[in-house]
Formats: sequence, C-alpha cells, structure tokens
Amino acid sequence: MRRRTAQVVPCIAFATAFVVGCGASNDYKNEPRPPAPIVVTASINRNAVAVSPRRFGAGPVTLIVTNQTGASQQLTLEINNGQAGFKGQTGPINPRDTGQLKADLGTGTYSVHVAGNGIRPARLTVGRERASAQNDLLQP
Repeated sequence: MRRRTAQVVPCIAFATAFVVGCGASNDYKNEPRPPAPIVVTASINRNAVAVSPRRFGAGPVTLIVTNQTGASQQLTLEINNGQAGFKGQTGPINPRDTGQLKADLGTGTYSVHVAGNGIRPARLTVGRERASAQNDLLQP
C-alpha cells in the first residue's frame, strides 16, 4: 500500500503544478469592446432619400431602408472623400418593402443614394468613434 501511495503523490504534485502553471501567463489583454451598434433609418421616396439621424459617431451601424416609390430600388452608402473608401449596397428593395445594410463606419461624410430616377441623395456625417460598449449589460 505504501508503494502505491508513493507513486500517486508525485503524479498529483505534477498535475497540480501543471494546472497552476497554465494560468501564469500575463500576455492576456482585455481590449475594450467596440461601440454598441446603432440603428439608422432611411426612406426612399420619389423626390429624395431621407436618413435619420444624419449625424452620429463612428462604429457599427445597421441601416434600415424603406422604399416608398413605385419601382424597385437599390440603396448605396459610400464615403464622400473623392478617394477609394467604404461602399456598401442593399439588395433590390421592392416597392413598399424594406431592406437593410450593416456597416462599421469610420469618420467622414457619406452619401446615401439610389441610381437614376432624379432622386436626391442624403448625406451622413460620421464623427469621432462612439464610446465602448465594454460596461453595457446584455451585449452580444
């Protein structure tokens, strides 16, 4: 019986040291979460694209679009800086239907428009990044 105890004790000591050693690393960084996503609404009518709100901080956005025209429309959201940058599009949105576009927008001015038909575009102004959602409860 003593011989078996003499074999088990070193095994338990090794296993304990191994488990304790696994948690000793200090290279874990608790990076803050990105800002909580916000919902921005848009409507397309026969004269113009309307967006609300038109000013907000940078971060994740879900753009919900309603088509109030009599024809199918495809909404485009793109940065207005004259250079290559963000550009996103919804799929075709049927009359009296909705569509959505998810994006992580950076600082800048954006154009929200549809192709042709003489419908005036809307403009979004995206400011500095919104606060982190680090301490917000029930975030995904």
